[in-house]
Amino acid sequence: MTTIDLLALLPIIVLAGFIVVVMLLVAFFRNYWLTIWMTLAAFVASFAALPIAYSYRPHPIPPLLIIDGPAIFYMGLIFAASFVVTLLSSRYMEDYSGFREEYYILILLASLGSSVLVASDHFAPFFLGLETLSVALYALIAYPHLQKYRVEAAIKYLILAGVTSAFMLFGMALIYTALGTLGFSEILTPGEVPADLQDLLVVGWGLLAVGFGFKLALVPFQLWTPDVYQGAPAPVTGFIASVSKGGMFALLLRYYTHVSFYDNQALWSMFAIIAIASMLFGNILALLQRNVKRVLAYSSISHLGYLMVAFLASGDLSQQAVAFYLIAYFVTILSAFGVITLLSTPDKETEEWDAYTGLFWRRPWLATIFTVSLISLAGIPPSIGIIGKIYLAMAGVQSSLWVLLGVLVAGSVIGVFYYLGLVITMFRRPGEEGAEEAVELVPLQIPDFSRIESTALVCLAVIIVALGLYPGPVFRIIARLIGG
Repeated sequence: MTTIDLLALLPIIVLAGFIVVVMLLVAFFRNYWLTIWMTLAAFVASFAALPIAYSYRPHPIPPLLIIDGPAIFYMGLIFAASFVVTLLSSRYMEDYSGFREEYYILILLASLGSSVLVASDHFAPFFLGLETLSVALYALIAYPHLQKYRVEAAIKYLILAGVTSAFMLFGMALIYTALGTLGFSEILTPGEVPADLQDLLVVGWGLLAVGFGFKLALVPFQLWTPDVYQGAPAPVTGFIASVSKGGMFALLLRYYTHVSFYDNQALWSMFAIIAIASMLFGNILALLQRNVKRVLAYSSISHLGYLMVAFLASGDLSQQAVAFYLIAYFVTILSAFGVITLLSTPDKETEEWDAYTGLFWRRPWLATIFTVSLISLAGIPPSIGIIGKIYLAMAGVQSSLWVLLGVLVAGSVIGVFYYLGLVITMFRRPGEEGAEEAVELVPLQIPDFSRIESTALVCLAVIIVALGLYPGPVFRIIARLIGG
């Protein structure tokens, strides 16, 4: 490996080096807050290394990785989101009496796996990155294991993820049989493959699509999502919703761009059906939930369905729309789960709908931040969420995806009902009919807040509104990295 290769890979190398340092630190000198600061330093240093990698882009590291604009963009997004999750976890995990430092090692490992995913140009780093991410998530979902349902959620995710990995490995084997290569850039279209191997190639792509569908919680592979979202600790749920899904979607976009699936009507139609089902199914079932984490779980299914609209479109605008919407979704979902985290403790999650009755009259600043997050998820001005949906719609219009756009609009309208329903619940006065009883039945757990957690949430809320009013600088960054 040359010096240029090392410099291009510097963000990943820095993160991997910090993981080793933190592991040694925990092994020989346990200190909770030192571990947190080292974890935060790892993400800051990795982010700071991105401009160095950018100066060498696009730089292939054959045959495994490629450091280009999209890889640098999504790595930056992953590092920033992981930094926020670490901040939000600090006070939450401090209340846990067991081993706490390993939690941050798992966050670092999962972020490393996701970073490798977005730079993959070969099935080998794709699978290694995926498994590094997944294995860390198995432990994070059950960490800390103070409730039985956390272990249950982790076991469900473990079993289903294991089965999904088997599907993906078999799909990779079929693709290798048909093409004789595992590199993304060497993928051929079905017309260039011998006739007797074309069916193997299409089946292999379909099996890979099953794996992507599971990791992204797209219908009909979404069954794990509400249980895992409810069972996992609130900051971990935010991590799954952002870093895990963002890394997988970036890889999905990179791989199927090489596949040129836009010319394969059967494959394109399969993804279109998945997108429509996800947008409708996620929103309709979210209407029926009375658990806030389950509402956000089904909501996430619909938002990944919205992203599929841009994925199914063609051209640079579709990739830029995906990039901007992922920024909007990351900031918004981390803000929402950040509020839940601050209202929860390791042994008691504040997740029931009734627990948020009258929140504004008890913690007005938290209710305000949560309201800003929900408005952004609903796509209501002046939030970043509405800009993201407009960007997705522009990509769909450019490719004349009228049916998908109609479903996107219908799903967004349905989503407004449950998002605003929760907002109304928070602003209902305790003295109103039904409100007082709800508060007494479900007491709200409100621990002491740390300054760093509060600052992180305020910053997220400001970003949601600021980018909703003036998204121009982000547009230019995305156009330079994704479109250039």
